[in-house]
Amino acid sequence: MKKFFSILLLTIAIAVYAQTGTWTGYIGDSDCGVKGGKADHASCAVKCIKGGASPVLVVGDKVYKVDSVQVMPYVGKKVMVNGTLEGETVKIDKIQEAK
Repeated sequence: MKKFFSILLLTIAIAVYAQTGTWTGYIGDSDCGVKGGKADHASCAVKCIKGGASPVLVVGDKVYKVDSVQVMPYVGKKVMVNGTLEGETVKIDKIQEAK
């Protein structure tokens, strides 16, 4: 019975910690952060990422880390991302260009 409650508690903790959702924003760079959340920042984001900055997802005034290299074709573009938020990192299941 103890094992059952331990597993149940762990499952609940994981469910609370990880949130599945959809976010729409821009793929920017970690150096510029929120400033990178707009279309006219695309060339700067590409340059910063090539220079070593990490790609990030900028949604409004919030910057999320991303766990996937599949964002690279979308740097500087507005995207819609489906995935799981774990802390400050979005684990991407699907990404597509937003309109």
